[in-house]
Amino acid sequence: MNRHIIASTAIFAILLSACTTTGVPANPIEARWVGQSAGKFFAKYGPPLSDTQAGSTTLYNWRGGYKRIKQQNGRNGSVSCAAQITVDANYSIRDIRITADRPGAKGASYCEELLTEE
Repeated sequence: MNRHIIASTAIFAILLSACTTTGVPANPIEARWVGQSAGKFFAKYGPPLSDTQAGSTTLYNWRGGYKRIKQQNGRNGSVSCAAQITVDANYSIRDIRITADRPGAKGASYCEELLTEE
């Protein structure tokens, strides 16, 4: 009986590990773009700088949104945004990780202001 319980538990663990779930977006940028077409993103914000194949996904390095803005502290500043975007075989965005950001005109993140506007 002890072997039966161990075998059942092992099978359950294997089946459970095969399940995939979509988590709650970690930030407003992910909420806006995860699941969307990378083509839509690049058409709106410009092409990526580089890409790297990783199995069935592609990792794009992107930089854009170059602009001069008046920041919250009253100073004018040059801003831009950089991100790594993971795209699946269907060209759908699976993850966006901000790699460079500056304070925005309205808050702490220019990338968030740029990439979440409709």
